[in-house]
Amino acid sequence: MADLFNPNNIALTKYLFFTGKGGVGKTSTACAVAMTLADQGKRVMLVSTDPASNLQDVFNTELNNKGVQIKEVPNLIVANFNPEEAANEYKESVIGPFRGKLPEVVIKNMEEQLSGSCTVEIAAFNEFSSFITDEKVQREFDYVIFDTAPTGHTLRMLQLPSAWSDFISESTHGASCLGQLAGLEDKKEVYKNAVKNLADKNLTTLILVSRPESSPLKEAERASKELQDIGVNNQILVINGVLQKQDDELSAALYEKQQKALEGMPQYLKQLETFEIPLRPYNITGLENVRAFLKEDSIGYTPEELEVNHIPKLQTLVEDLYNSDKKVIFTMGKGGVGKTTIAAAVALGLAKKGKKVHLTTTDPAAHLKFVLDNDFGISLSSIDEKEELAKYTEEVLSKARETMNEEDIAYVEEDLRSPCTQEIAVFRAFARLVEKSENEVVVIDTAPTGHTLLLLDSTESYHREIQRSQGDIPESVKNLLPKLRNEKDTEVIIVTLAEPTPVYEALRLQQDLERAGIHNKWWVINSSMYAANTTNEILKAKANNEIQWINKVNEISKGNFAVIDWKAEEVKGEKLKNLLN
Repeated sequence: MADLFNPNNIALTKYLFFTGKGGVGKTSTACAVAMTLADQGKRVMLVSTDPASNLQDVFNTELNNKGVQIKEVPNLIVANFNPEEAANEYKESVIGPFRGKLPEVVIKNMEEQLSGSCTVEIAAFNEFSSFITDEKVQREFDYVIFDTAPTGHTLRMLQLPSAWSDFISESTHGASCLGQLAGLEDKKEVYKNAVKNLADKNLTTLILVSRPESSPLKEAERASKELQDIGVNNQILVINGVLQKQDDELSAALYEKQQKALEGMPQYLKQLETFEIPLRPYNITGLENVRAFLKEDSIGYTPEELEVNHIPKLQTLVEDLYNSDKKVIFTMGKGGVGKTTIAAAVALGLAKKGKKVHLTTTDPAAHLKFVLDNDFGISLSSIDEKEELAKYTEEVLSKARETMNEEDIAYVEEDLRSPCTQEIAVFRAFARLVEKSENEVVVIDTAPTGHTLLLLDSTESYHREIQRSQGDIPESVKNLLPKLRNEKDTEVIIVTLAEPTPVYEALRLQQDLERAGIHNKWWVINSSMYAANTTNEILKAKANNEIQWINKVNEISKGNFAVIDWKAEEVKGEKLKNLLN
């Protein structure tokens, strides 16, 4: 068992960066560390660049991007940036000079190039780079704490000389995620110094926050490797939400599941100094709970009230898909929320009602075959994400090599590592399958975001205008985009958890889809403690805290949602049937 996380027992550097998958507790941990140090008389600045940040709720204070003194914590200044706002300002600074000078279709393409998560991250990095290089900040504060660190991909991109050149104003491969960085040319030196300070182990510590679950631990490993690759080696791992007391069947099952995930933790992470934070039963809002987070449990809570009389099951959703005769069904959501399981259960539910169904997934399909076989009229295919990405990358690079120098190719190679590129590569494979499956319902695990779809769409228009050949969009993708926008044919099911960050991230996904003209009706809340029965005090408090997020999803979805209770075992094979009961 790892030691409990206590900042007093760790040799902390001046700059502390917290990173990890959405919903693992980055903000809670960063806030608790900031308050612990400030309460000891240290001058602390806490800076958040997380689009899903709830810092204002945590401190019950209106915040801005300059920094606000927290009344009850005299030594603590908190700044909360809106990176999406910053990204919009940055986007306009790049595109503004071209308005009226370039065709509208080219402007639209540039706008979409600059609408992805990578651009938001660059805008966020632009904001906090000034803090990590500012001598006044260095003199005034003992510690500067950042909630959300930049990814290795973004940092590598910013270090490439060609990232700053004008060639990027023309799309590098028809689906660039980062777009043009030339708008930040005057910040090049600041960025260089920021990256240098990040890699200085005497100045900076990277705190990887994870949960005792497989998916967040894999994400922590990926982030750790990416950042180590560019010299950010001073890292520690904090596992948040470890259950320590088991006294009923559900808590015993959760404890066992967590311990299994920790034992199976990637070897790479096992080399890092590791700490644990016990599973807390309360929401980390209000100064009292923030102070308690790294110290103690406080199980008292105010019972929340559910605003619906009846929580629908997954079967209700399946009935609606069957009655409305949907042809293409996507499951969509952040990694680790259970998209694959929901896609498989929906496919099974439709097949049992007599539909001919094809399920395609990016998850290895072998374990699904126990139940998803021809007896139910289900055909199954699995898409290898790495293989599709390699194929697409090679296609783009081989064309780039015909016209570009090595420096520019290095930029294209790094750009191809972006999340959008992987989505595009996988989506092309999905499109090929859907094209072949005109006479059956196609259920697709892992949908592309609205941004990626708009990127493909605007690139297609751009190609018609400019007549370029790189990163060509296959006919199958062109044909699929209109089908996805036809709500009679297509349904996107958004999968989330009953927690603040996953719900806010899912809401942003929905807005992204709306921007792309794609309809979403149904939501699924997966792995709900509220829907499971427990007598364990901590888990009962956790279940109570889910109610406000179930109410929120009920409101967003206009009552079109289903809830699936937390399962101890992995839901696969015959157990998929249980999700439909």
